[in-house]
Amino acid sequence: MELRHDRILILDFGSQYTQLIARRVREGRVYSQILPCTASLAEIKAYRPKGIILSGGPSSVYDRHAPTVPKKLFDLGVPFLSICYGMQLVTHVLEGEVAKATHREYGRAELLIDDTSDLFKNIRARSRTVWMSHGDRIERMPKGFRVIAHTDNSPVAAMKSVVRGRSIYCLQFHPEVAHTVCGAQILNNFVHDICGCRPTWTMSSYVETAVADIRARVGKGKVICALSGGVDSSVAAALTQRAIGSQLACIFVDNGLLRKDERVKVQKSFAQLDLDLHILDRSAQFLGALKGVINPERKRKIIGRLFIRNFEKEANRLGKADYLVQGTLYPDVIESVSFKGPSATIKTHHNVGGLPKKMRLRLVEPLRELFKDEVRVLGKELGLPDDIVWRHPFPGPGLAIRVLGEVTPQRCSMLREADAIVEQEIRQSGLYAETWQAFAVLLPIRTVGVMGDQRTYEHVAAIRAVTSLDGMTADWAKLPHEVLGKISNRIINEVRGVNRVVYDISSKPPSTIEWE
Repeated sequence: MELRHDRILILDFGSQYTQLIARRVREGRVYSQILPCTASLAEIKAYRPKGIILSGGPSSVYDRHAPTVPKKLFDLGVPFLSICYGMQLVTHVLEGEVAKATHREYGRAELLIDDTSDLFKNIRARSRTVWMSHGDRIERMPKGFRVIAHTDNSPVAAMKSVVRGRSIYCLQFHPEVAHTVCGAQILNNFVHDICGCRPTWTMSSYVETAVADIRARVGKGKVICALSGGVDSSVAAALTQRAIGSQLACIFVDNGLLRKDERVKVQKSFAQLDLDLHILDRSAQFLGALKGVINPERKRKIIGRLFIRNFEKEANRLGKADYLVQGTLYPDVIESVSFKGPSATIKTHHNVGGLPKKMRLRLVEPLRELFKDEVRVLGKELGLPDDIVWRHPFPGPGLAIRVLGEVTPQRCSMLREADAIVEQEIRQSGLYAETWQAFAVLLPIRTVGVMGDQRTYEHVAAIRAVTSLDGMTADWAKLPHEVLGKISNRIINEVRGVNRVVYDISSKPPSTIEWE
């Protein structure tokens, strides 16, 4: 991304909310990017940020291996907003005192605002509900700081530097979460007023920049695009086609792990977009390679490598293409890379960590800096039809990570039929647009049942439906009981081999959306 957009840099200390901070900043039409807290001063300066946000994190500043930053960071001459652990770290590094709180604060708290200028500007009520998540508190502020808000349990719930030339604001609570009533206003005050960022981050500006970047990158070279039919790869293909036209060829691989009738739907959808589409049937190859494999990370890596090998072969057949376009998104990158910040790797995405170390094709990932909802806006900007733009996400490894345990043609077939019933009933009930994802999972267990007065010992299908904005966090969807009942009844009656259906009521976090 060119540096012509003002940008906010977020240093990640391992908070589960770090990605939410980036999202909230972008909602104010300002570009934000996340770096691990271990990034060097030189790397941070190279981004030329207009402001820096220090995220929260699970550590205490007194832990033996607690992540930290050099004191020189605060001499960069840009405003800082430090959240939760970030606030405690500022206090520690600048020689204040952090101590264990007498009463830990987790959840909602009433914030009493002492200073309505700067960070708390345009927040009318002096008392606002905020979201706390900490066990330490500020015992003594660093020299040159003063209190700007407090709670009954935290005398210093927010503070700012009053030293000339040093603009540092600190919050003990999390403004990025929806539970903090005034959070969006606080972040807007910091990003727009304190940092002076211009609201230029729009999808039309992104198209202009991305098209120029793609043209500069590939020149006159031949490019292939890994097209799955989902919104991510479809938008990546449409964006690349706008940039280089006939230099692009799209490849759809039928790997035997797709949804019901997926191949036919993709052919139909993309015929209207005038894309050069090539379809490969490699179902036997993929299913053969997955035989006997149970570990989900191994599944992802096997699938990722097979995809690349097939793309490389097809690239040679089409005239030695040198570039491969993928619909990799920012959450894919974040979840696949341990930020030593210290966010843990959640899972390897097949198009990030699942790639082989040696590849002939060079990657082009025009959506790598975007969240899912931004990609949907981009798709509309590019003129893609609604049935592509608003389609529910489908994982790159496909049914392989929804068939828990060994992946076989028979188990894939059972899951494919059950999954189709879920989608049909969700659509028919008018709930498709209200859910982020809704799908079936085949569990690696069997249970006893009674069908036609006979004992059965068959498989269990789990239904997963969630609501979300960007997939980074999600809540289980409160589907009406009658809808769940109809789904269960149809699956048990129509899918041979399944005699029990359960519903997943876990949120993300602590669970992930996919089961593997």
